[in-house]
Amino acid sequence: MSTGTESQTSAVYDRTTIALHWVTATSVVVLWGVGQTADWIPDGPVNTAYWSVHVVLGFVLAGVLTYRILWRASGGRRLPAADVGALQPFAKATHYLLYGVLIAVTVIGIVNAFVRGYDLFDLVSLPQVGDLTWRRPITRWHGLAANILLGLALFHAFAALVHRYVWHDQVLNRMLPTRREAAARLDQARSRS
Repeated sequence: MSTGTESQTSAVYDRTTIALHWVTATSVVVLWGVGQTADWIPDGPVNTAYWSVHVVLGFVLAGVLTYRILWRASGGRRLPAADVGALQPFAKATHYLLYGVLIAVTVIGIVNAFVRGYDLFDLVSLPQVGDLTWRRPITRWHGLAANILLGLALFHAFAALVHRYVWHDQVLNRMLPTRREAAARLDQARSRS
């Protein structure tokens, strides 16, 4: 049972929005995985490089997230709500919560990187800012927020799969990279009429 109409779910997002979505999703999963496994590696150059990847990717994610928010506010394609009725406010709240927790994880991670004064690839060190006793609590908050983010992201992915395989609508296709060509054809058809 789909709660959205075919016309509401058949449109697709623009290429930039789709790319930013999947870069964000991939970054979150990779960063979470590195954060969960880095302590398994003994101290030394491999551990430093491993944590350096996490920190650098975190800064990249901050840039992607900033661009994504600016793009969404100014240039991204706006689609009608996929869900109407009771599920629409829940879907909207979930998206806002995803953005909010993603921003929180990123900001706490950046603060953590500077409080720790990370040594990046044994090439450059971030300046150590703040009280070193903050390291442990900030790290805990960052880890908790990252775990919440991953849970929300998994819920978001599960909801997309429910749309696809239970309700048999086209909501998932709105954000799939393979739909880019269809979006281009749709744009061309609209510009001709």
